[in-house]
Amino acid sequence: VRVLHLKENIASLARLLASTSHGGFPVVCRPKPDHAEVFQGTIKRLELCMLLENEHIFEPERNDKSFSSSHPFSYEKITVEKLPNLSRLTMLLNRYTTYPRYQQLFINLEPYIDKSAMSVQAHFSLQRTYIIFRTLGLRHLTVVDPQNRVVGVITRKDLMPFPLEERLRLQLAPQ
Repeated sequence: VRVLHLKENIASLARLLASTSHGGFPVVCRPKPDHAEVFQGTIKRLELCMLLENEHIFEPERNDKSFSSSHPFSYEKITVEKLPNLSRLTMLLNRYTTYPRYQQLFINLEPYIDKSAMSVQAHFSLQRTYIIFRTLGLRHLTVVDPQNRVVGVITRKDLMPFPLEERLRLQLAPQ
């Protein structure tokens, strides 16, 4: 599972977006240094792309692990229905993964994540999961274990009849 952290490195984020086509990502954090990373919410690919187009919100890593308290964007400004200029975005992602200075810059995703994002337990009913997708119009749903650690993501495509039947047949077939 590809997860993001509340404080995400710009170069790593650019590599992730360039190498995947996922529409959204679970965001995790480690509540205490000796604890496991737990699910905090989700953020859409389009929102991440909008954030990456605004380099002035990137910050260097600090020893005290804090971020400045100013949040230059309202949530409404980063939520869009379609990608910004694709060639510009490709150029930006390439710059962020190539130039060494972006290895030391970070973005605070906390103000922009959907903290009310739904999740289901790993052994949740497939039928109920399908009902949740249908009634809420979801595109993806985070799967967590009993300790709220991310273990997977279910997409709407995963619940389409043919791929589902094929996977079940392969799972149930005698080895």
